[in-house]
Amino acid sequence: MLLLGIILPVTFVFANSELSAEKDGVNPVVINKISNTGNDRSSSILASIDGHTLTIVFTENLGQVSIEVSYASGNEVETTSIYTPSGVIIYIPYSGSYIVTFTLPNGDEYYGEFEVTE
Repeated sequence: MLLLGIILPVTFVFANSELSAEKDGVNPVVINKISNTGNDRSSSILASIDGHTLTIVFTENLGQVSIEVSYASGNEVETTSIYTPSGVIIYIPYSGSYIVTFTLPNGDEYYGEFEVTE
């Protein structure tokens, strides 16, 4: 019963924060792994899209990470490199389907798919 009393409020708070984020136009980008030779670091990469603004935050030191944003069709839009832990904001000029790819120093790759609709 005590466990239920702890879990339910946390669940409602999380659900409300997710709904309000989507209502405000901020949508999280799910990060998936492409190749992973070491520990899964996808939870250390947080990304969200708000209109044409892609916000990326690294919550732990992953070294120098290469970030590539491309159209889902494959054409590159932007490539940058960042030292972590830190963050970066990337402006996406046109509406469409995109993929953001992260390459860690050890060669591990992660990606997230997102839409720019405005």
